[in-house]
Amino acid sequence: MATATYPPPPPYYRLYKDYVQDPESAPEPPPPIEGTYICFGGSYTTSDVLPSLEEQGVRQLYSKGPNIDFKKELRSLNGELQLHILELADILIERPSQYARRVEEISTVFKNLHHLLNSLRPHQARATLIHILELQIERRKQAAEDINRRREEARRILNESLATLDGH
Repeated sequence: MATATYPPPPPYYRLYKDYVQDPESAPEPPPPIEGTYICFGGSYTTSDVLPSLEEQGVRQLYSKGPNIDFKKELRSLNGELQLHILELADILIERPSQYARRVEEISTVFKNLHHLLNSLRPHQARATLIHILELQIERRKQAAEDINRRREEARRILNESLATLDGH
């Protein structure tokens, strides 16, 4: 059986040789990237702003403004999507060569649905974080109760042991 050793550490490990004695001797980490950057051929930005549908070149099918009723708009777009799919099925049966316009309309509805759902992501993230923190609080309370219960049990056993020793 052939075995291989681990590869040697990268050469920059020497920069950290005195870290235990002097933590200031290590180089500072690089500054965070700001603005746009390219990764695997794609251009990305560090700002977490959801671009509007107009910026993406898509016609917005739901009402604009800060007070959007997401539930109503999602239901409306879902109904519209179902209608377009049924119309596409009819067109494919009756006039198969004219399907492209319906497919484009379905694509627009899907893009609007996705944009509405993506605009709810910050709320979802907050709700998930709140849920995780509540679970952590509950687990810590249970751990504290368990510690108190075990402490009381240990005290009881100790008191019984002392009473047994005093009785003899």
